[in-house]
Amino acid sequence: MISTHLDNFTVVLHKPKYPGNIGSTARCLKNMGMGKLIISEAGPFSPAEMKIMSTHFAADIVDRIGYHDRLGDALAPFQYIVGTTSRLGSARGPVLSPREISPSLAELSRRNEVALLFGAEDKGLSNSDLRYCHSVVAIPVSEKLKSINLSHAVMILCYEISLAAAERKSVFTPKLASSREIEGMYEQVKEVLMEIGFLNPQNPDYWLMHIRRLLSRTGLFSRDVKIIRGICRQVRWALRNKNS
Repeated sequence: MISTHLDNFTVVLHKPKYPGNIGSTARCLKNMGMGKLIISEAGPFSPAEMKIMSTHFAADIVDRIGYHDRLGDALAPFQYIVGTTSRLGSARGPVLSPREISPSLAELSRRNEVALLFGAEDKGLSNSDLRYCHSVVAIPVSEKLKSINLSHAVMILCYEISLAAAERKSVFTPKLASSREIEGMYEQVKEVLMEIGFLNPQNPDYWLMHIRRLLSRTGLFSRDVKIIRGICRQVRWALRNKNS
């Protein structure tokens, strides 16, 4: 029997193109005991077209789809965000397989809302999209054919999570800061680091990405975010008083 904390997982489809793939994704979620689906920067799509592939079994998930005009808004409420990619490289950071990451996600979901983020069928997620993510997942595939259908990728990741959730024992898991809190902190960090000359003003977000990766490994709580933002405010106060 699948644990009820799978309700804390939400699949976020960023810029999906085909209603059939969205409907198939809804059916995969129903199969795995998950029920929340968000679409970012696309749609709205015809419910009738999506339900052809979702079938009546997952029609309720289609009816509850949430639409957002900006990815940042779609991800704002979540405490942990997992991005998916088929492209590897240093710019994408460390990448785990679904089986490697699923036990920790099952644990986190006990007290945190977790977003599983998937990109468009043709392009996937950009480096800019991945900046919101705490971790990145790639599904191991044959070199003969690396691309995976969107709903198939969703099914593989959700299956591994549901399997890990069924095997995990209940332990205390702390609640992390939300993406909304984290993004506000990073904006403040960027402003301060640019003011002191630490970030290259020509491309500050590129250098900030390394700081994001460093801090995302620790799992920041709300109080951690407040401390870091307090340090930023104090640094700016010290700079202005020194200059005056």
